[in-house]
Amino acid sequence: MSYAWWAVAVPLLALTPVTATQAAVHPIAVFDFELIDTSLEGATNGPRADEAARIAEVSEHLREWLAKFKDVRVVDIASVAKQAAAVHLQECGGCDADLARRVGAELSITGTVQKVSNLILNMNIYIRNVTDGRLIGGMSADMRGNTEETWMHTLGWLERNRLTAALEGALQ
Repeated sequence: MSYAWWAVAVPLLALTPVTATQAAVHPIAVFDFELIDTSLEGATNGPRADEAARIAEVSEHLREWLAKFKDVRVVDIASVAKQAAAVHLQECGGCDADLARRVGAELSITGTVQKVSNLILNMNIYIRNVTDGRLIGGMSADMRGNTEETWMHTLGWLERNRLTAALEGALQ
């Protein structure tokens, strides 16, 4: 007789409405960080391969970190990546929101690392609402030393101490 109970219960479960909290998965576009090299070394010698590798690494790490949130879906930006790389996303008047909208995102996240010297660097992360283009979060941390360890430590600190709270506010 337990069959009759399941025959009724299972179809009823399928009709149970999904609550807003269950359905709230927010698509986020995370663009590659940009290096702003204002150092004498950069002006003299040009781009460094190790810094380019670090830029790629922090960008990918941020995507992986965000993907662990149950209410976040990191969208694929491949279709707009060339356009994003062709401009400085912090100086294009919110074009990151337009690019993020084209890939179906609600939020756009961009970042920069500014190199003043091999000793003094600064990492910044920005969150923009794609609907209206409004900047809804910005965070910054200084780092001392131009190594993979300092870059990853700084990114981890920003994720834990600034980005988590900013996302909680933005996703409500």
